[in-house]
Order: sequence, then structure tokens, then C-alpha cells
Amino acid sequence: MTGPLTAILIEDATAIRFGLPTLLPDITFAAAYARAEDALHACPPADVAVLDLHLANSGQQDATQGVAAVADLVAAGYRVCLYTQEERRFVLAACMAAGARGLIRKSAPLPEVGKAIIQVAEGDVVIPQSLIALTELLVRKGSLTILSPRQRQVLAGRARGQTYTEMSRSMHLSESTLRGYWRDLTTITADHFQHTAPADIERTLGLAPGDLMDFWPTHRPDPPT
Repeated sequence: MTGPLTAILIEDATAIRFGLPTLLPDITFAAAYARAEDALHACPPADVAVLDLHLANSGQQDATQGVAAVADLVAAGYRVCLYTQEERRFVLAACMAAGARGLIRKSAPLPEVGKAIIQVAEGDVVIPQSLIALTELLVRKGSLTILSPRQRQVLAGRARGQTYTEMSRSMHLSESTLRGYWRDLTTITADHFQHTAPADIERTLGLAPGDLMDFWPTHRPDPPT
């Protein structure tokens, strides 16, 4: 890479948004934003976009975050490096499968953070070994959600205590069909989910209301010309 390395930072925490660029002097931060939407509107040139996965809060409840934010930034032509406290492997793997090229924990030492950002900016992929197989699985499935809309409806209903009879009436499907969706859902995610509470499965997959994979936009913006 020729010339100085440039980055943009998307982080809702004010202290990190203003402090991280100062703490990483080897990286030139062209701009910092609290929302992915603001970054995409300005669309400054940069070698890498450093993205916090959790951007929705009481002050910006409708902020795009998680997989949707990753996909938007990738579609706009950015290399994305995740900078997050998120620990759920399925959620992280889905974000990597959405196009993120790097993952660094907020708890990591600053030299490690800077190194990861630089590697992603230079075109490398920085991903923990524990996520590689799961990320490959999501990509191979051809669908980041893994779950069909019907399977997600069944999961949401079961997570909120609805019986198959109740779901059958509201979804206009037979109970046997709904049980089949649930059986397929648990097979897709993992065998041990057969013995896990539906609400716990929903949280593990990041699909609870307002969670990182609750919003799956159907239209991705075109990359800027």
C-alpha cells in the first residue's frame, strides 16, 4: 500500500469514537461517526472502516447495526474490520460471512488492535480460528440468515411461549408443518439446540427483537461511483 493508511471509525460510544484515533497514531482516521448511515451518507475515501457492531441505543434507536451495517459498508466498497465486545460465535460468524474482513476485540491490547486494522486495510483477512469453520458454513449455505422466513416465525413464536396450536391459527399452517419447521431449524443450528429453550436459541442466533440480526434489509445500496 502506498501513502498513509486511512480509516473511518463507526462507534456510538463517544469516548472511543474520539479516543481511539488518538491512541492509534500510525493510522490516519479520516472521520468518525456514531451511525453507519452517517458514514455512508458522507462516504469518505478510506482503506478500512472500523465498525462497532452495537450501534443502536436510547439516543439512536433506529441505527443500522450488526450484519445489516456490515453489508451496507461492504456494498459501499469499504473493507470492514469489526471492533466489538460481542462474544456470540454465530453472530460474529454471520458478520464475517456478510463481508467483514477482520475481527478484533475491544479488550485486545492497543498494539494488537492497530495491527489488525492495518492488516485488513492492506487486504488481509483477520479472523479467529474458532470462527473459520462456522463462517465457511454460513457462506456455503448461501444465506446469511440460515433460517427461512417461516422458520424465523416459528422460532419467534416458540421463544414467546406460543403453542403449535396457536401458531397454526395465526400462520394458517398445520401443526405438523410447524413441527417440521422447528425440527429443521434445530437440525440446521446444532444438535444440542434440541434440548435448549427457544428463547435461548433466539438470543444465540442474534434474532431477538432489536438484536444484531433482527433486521435483514432486502435491498443493498449500490456501491458509489
